[in-house]
Amino acid sequence: MAGSEIEKIRGQLHWNILDSYILKKFLGSVVYSIILLMTIIIVVDISENLQRFLDNNAPMSAVITGYYLNFIPYFVNLFIPLFTFISVIWFTSKLSANNEIVAILNGGVSFYRMLLPYFTGAVIVSICALILANFIVPQTNKGLYKFKETYLEHYALAKINIHIKNSDNSYIYIERWTKAEKTGYQFTYEVLGEQNIEYKLSAQRIVYNEETQDWTLFGGTERRIIDGQEYYSTFVQKDTVFNLRPNDLNQEVFISETMTTPELNRFIKEEKAKGSTLISQYVIEQQRRLANPFGILIMTFFAVSVSSRKTRRGVGVHIFIGMGLAFSFVFFQQISTVFSVQGNMPPGLGTWIPNLMCLVLCVILLRSTPK
Repeated sequence: MAGSEIEKIRGQLHWNILDSYILKKFLGSVVYSIILLMTIIIVVDISENLQRFLDNNAPMSAVITGYYLNFIPYFVNLFIPLFTFISVIWFTSKLSANNEIVAILNGGVSFYRMLLPYFTGAVIVSICALILANFIVPQTNKGLYKFKETYLEHYALAKINIHIKNSDNSYIYIERWTKAEKTGYQFTYEVLGEQNIEYKLSAQRIVYNEETQDWTLFGGTERRIIDGQEYYSTFVQKDTVFNLRPNDLNQEVFISETMTTPELNRFIKEEKAKGSTLISQYVIEQQRRLANPFGILIMTFFAVSVSSRKTRRGVGVHIFIGMGLAFSFVFFQQISTVFSVQGNMPPGLGTWIPNLMCLVLCVILLRSTPK
């Protein structure tokens, strides 16, 4: 049944041996480039981190299973549009150098019809990238961060200037929070009324008690306004309970990278309600999981438009131009991400700008490609 359905689809698309030939070249080149480039990346990473592994007494089994088996999916997902771009540049340049593209076009196949197997291959790789980015990589990231926390991190850096919306009318601020000690410094808790602050609690230091699951405040002041009358007091030590747990303060940017997309969507809604200062970076991670697979389609046609032009200087020119364009794409990707986090640009838009720029350039190149 499945075979007959496939034959029916092939008939509707007028799929032929030439299409299968190009598709096999496409998928084979992508797999080959991933294996080759990941081998280089792993060798470089080993040379840089070997001494760190030895200094921290990381077992070889943990390095292989806890680090590198989780490290590989992360980098494949991160660079898969570039892997695809380089692969298409490589095998299409060889087709062009061997006059195969000229023969295809002279045989009556239009240039745009020749793009069908490229589009098919790009869709297959994009679907794999979507599954990888949204479900597989978040799970492997958990193992990767667990390894780093166990063997490569001697201490956790303190977080500073934490703002949390505790409820509809109450807010918490901590100037500095240390994860290991579960201790915060320069703590403030405010409850807002209709016109002013009804209650304000401040302390020089706040510590979470794991056993009793409450908080102890040291060296603080308490201010209330009741019926227009202000009441002010100080204390040396005070035990109290907040709708707050250390996990709410421990959150780092990378926590979004360990969640599957359904989990991340729910998490972003919760963080927006709390007024998290990291929300833009969580949205960037959310949008990147869609932008990267979509970028594979753009980079595929971009590569075809560059490498299908026959040149006397051979394949090397196409590869050189392709690498320059690939690194330019990475550069603009980083620039737009920085503007999204620190500037006024919406985080979702910043993630998609490199793809949109490449799409415009791709359309221009495709229209000007000799057909």
